[in-house]
Amino acid sequence: MKKQRRILAGGLIVLGAVLMLFATENMGGLVLIALGVTVEIIGIALERKG
Repeated sequence: MKKQRRILAGGLIVLGAVLMLFATENMGGLVLIALGVTVEIIGIALERKG
């Protein structure tokens, strides 16, 4: 269970980084940045909890 949580957390952190990479300089980009940061925070929280 702990290993699965770490894999999920790592995947979420990578997904958040990819979302931020594809953000553009318009309103949609702002939404992607916010979503990417949120996903990364969830991933980091899972990593620390495990």
